[in-house]
Amino acid sequence: MKKNIRIILCIIVAFTISQQIQAEQLYEMTNQQIDELLTDVSSQNLTVTERINKYSELFLGMPYNIKCAGDGKDALYETWQLVNFKETNCMVFCEHVLAMSISDSWDNFFNNLQQIRYKNGMIGMRTRNHYTMGDWLPENSWLLDDVTKIVGEKYAKPTTRTISHKTFFQGKGISDLRYVQKDRKMTIHYVPIKDLLKIKHNVKTGDILALIFANKDNIFSAHMLMIAEKNGKIYIRESSSSKMTTFDTEYDEWVNKTKKSKRYVGLVFMRVKDELDKPGKIILPWEIKDLK
Repeated sequence: MKKNIRIILCIIVAFTISQQIQAEQLYEMTNQQIDELLTDVSSQNLTVTERINKYSELFLGMPYNIKCAGDGKDALYETWQLVNFKETNCMVFCEHVLAMSISDSWDNFFNNLQQIRYKNGMIGMRTRNHYTMGDWLPENSWLLDDVTKIVGEKYAKPTTRTISHKTFFQGKGISDLRYVQKDRKMTIHYVPIKDLLKIKHNVKTGDILALIFANKDNIFSAHMLMIAEKNGKIYIRESSSSKMTTFDTEYDEWVNKTKKSKRYVGLVFMRVKDELDKPGKIILPWEIKDLK
């Protein structure tokens, strides 16, 4: 009898600790607590997109810093840390959430993050997926589909631009251009901001978004966001310098506010592949090469 009581008490304590961890925001947690969180959430039989919604909410209130993460202290150029849960920016936010959502431990999260952030997981300035549409989405096509034409239906429109890594690196003062990709002309589709309310029924929780510039011919996007759900309502969740933090805006409110700006033309929608978005699905770092 005493043994059974001890077992029950241990279960209650473990559950209480788990709830306490999940009640905190990530920037208040230690790496050890995040490891425990990843292990706990991975056992809850949630889909990848359900975990995206869960984890991304824990970033709310996290301070914004454009230089929050780089190629590590031993890099030549951007020597900021590889992982940062104390502050974030729009791309780091999406990368960290995605890596967490397919992982079951800190170690697997760390290695999955490098696979998402860099070409073949090779850390470095030249192998980082700098351009959202030119690098990041193509290199993560093992995990995400471009569903813009599906979501946007008849409203989706094409735009063609030239991506130049040479110009990008020169702008950072880098003169060694060995192994840099050649200029590429690319065509993508986007959903115009003015039509986003018409296709709201097609968006899904966990969708990753790229906000597309208007009147640019050398870049598609410089801001990433995601679709979140809370209390039955749809939100745009983002980390932005506009508020210097991570925050939610109701979908309709975000659309009505953004369509007043002449700086942006629309959104690209990226979604976790159906075959991977299964309850309890975890992707181990060494499995990624077989998914490509």
